[in-house]
Amino acid sequence: MLEYTDVDLSNSGSDDLKETVPSPDVTILETDSPEHGRFILSPVPRGYGVTIGNSMRRILFSSLPGTAIISVKINGALHEYTTIPHVKEEVSEILLNLKLVRIKSSVERPGKLRLECQGRRTVTAADIMPNPDFEIMNPDLYIATLDSDDADLSLELNVGHGVGYQKDNQIDGASLGVLPVDSVFSPVLKTNYNVETVRIGDQTDLESVTIDLWTNLTMEPLEAVRQAGDILVQHFFLFANANKLTGHEQEGLITSTDSVSAEHYNMTVEELNLSARTLNCLKRTGLDKVGDVLQYPEDELLKIRNFGKKSLDELHAKFDSLGITKNEDVDDDENAIVEDKEDISEA
Repeated sequence: MLEYTDVDLSNSGSDDLKETVPSPDVTILETDSPEHGRFILSPVPRGYGVTIGNSMRRILFSSLPGTAIISVKINGALHEYTTIPHVKEEVSEILLNLKLVRIKSSVERPGKLRLECQGRRTVTAADIMPNPDFEIMNPDLYIATLDSDDADLSLELNVGHGVGYQKDNQIDGASLGVLPVDSVFSPVLKTNYNVETVRIGDQTDLESVTIDLWTNLTMEPLEAVRQAGDILVQHFFLFANANKLTGHEQEGLITSTDSVSAEHYNMTVEELNLSARTLNCLKRTGLDKVGDVLQYPEDELLKIRNFGKKSLDELHAKFDSLGITKNEDVDDDENAIVEDKEDISEA
């Protein structure tokens, strides 16, 4: 059993919490398989268990980056509703099987994998040709059956990075015969949490929250928990450092600022055509629009996991090409973006 004694949440709450709640620790419990992780946070004030557990569960499922096959080119197949000579499965079945290939990537850029098989045999993920950038984590995965000595199956697999689940990846400018694949990028297969009441001395109004998760081995459970916690911290940081909006507190988007047009200010970060590494860093920090990035201090940008000087230079280059100036001295009120307000009573 290992303990994270350096995880001290008691220093981040109010003075009342510091006085009444003992310092919590995260305990990592041993499990019977490498894909299973179990983590216990205890003690926390009553009610915090569900808040923390549910938040972690949602982030673990939806927001962790991963690698998957996004499209396939099969020799002799122009669309998915066809068959390949001497191959038992239809093309649509082969695509469904390829969707389940688990890929661990050592790089942030997309890439290609190849599979070449001839003759009578069973084809599995182990037949995918080795690539120094990608590792197949489930080589025993069944892909197809070749039922003749004359069979010839040739696949080109396009590999990409993303988060969560992406349906029907359409690639702009893709050549004829490139077939999109639904991609499961999330490295987490299953997760749940359990909240229990704990007692420390005379205090009975405390809780512990246990988080269990199972990954596909492209990411270790401990790293998954760390990244999920980092994503939550980055988002809560925005609330902790929120400034009052004055002068622009109105419905709808701002029309302009002194240095940035409304069109650029409300542009999504995807439209900047950034590298996958830089884009993923911004997205998981909650910086979805150019305006969000402009309001975020550069020293805080550099604190984002995997966001370094190279990513910052890339961001500056994109802004320069659009004529956007990131002015650290501009008052937050001048750069404030007010989106359509939601009626909280309807939430």
